[in-house]
Formats: sequence, C-alpha cells, structure tokens
Amino acid sequence: MRLDYPIASLCRSFGVSRSGFYAWLNSIPSERAKVDERLKLAITAVHKQSRETYGPLRMQPELAAQGFKAGRDRIIRLRRVLALRCKQKQKFKATTNSNHQLPVAENLLNQTFSPSSPNEVWVTDISVPQQAA
Repeated sequence: MRLDYPIASLCRSFGVSRSGFYAWLNSIPSERAKVDERLKLAITAVHKQSRETYGPLRMQPELAAQGFKAGRDRIIRLRRVLALRCKQKQKFKATTNSNHQLPVAENLLNQTFSPSSPNEVWVTDISVPQQAA
C-alpha cells in the first residue's frame, strides 16, 4: 500500500502522525514481545502434542517444565492471538430405543454359527457408526 500512495496520505486517512508511523516502523520489539514470540511457539507445540486437548490450566505446567514462566491469563491471551481452541469431547448420543411396542424379529439362529451347507444362514450387522453432530 505504501508503494501506491504517499505516506502522508495514508497517515492522514488512518489518523496517525507521520512521525508516529516512522517511530513504529523503526521500533525494536520489547523484551516481553520477544518472550511472547518464543512462548507462542511453545504453546503451539504443546497444543499439537496434546492433540488439541489441553486448555490453559493443563498447558501451564507443561510450559513450566520447558522453562517458560507464564501465568494462566497470559497463556489465554496468546492462545486467543493464535486462534487455538481445544477440541470439545462430544457427549454420547444413544441411538437405540429399546422401550418400544414394535414387533421384534424372532431369533432363528439361536447362536448356531456353523451352518451345514452354503447359503443356509445369512446375517447382517445393523450397528450405526458414530456420526458428527
């Protein structure tokens, strides 16, 4: 954008002084910003290592073991900046209703799994695989 428009026009439209823009452009990162960058890498690594299941409370001791001294709120802030979220455990959803008045097929096989000839017994599985909500 700086190549297409003069700096003075851009600063005026964003409500920033030219000297403030150049001070920001030439500023060096603070110690906290440098530590935050290293901490972001460590948080991302712990997040992947835990298969995206650790929240800030479980992540804090892991980071302390790696030598990072960070409080819960700082970890929360950096996780928000990185857009890291924990995977939520899904509640089990029962799909079978055994309390019904519908007819139930008779068990003709009676646990006899050794037929005497081919095509004498045919079976199937009616279990329902777990589906995403």
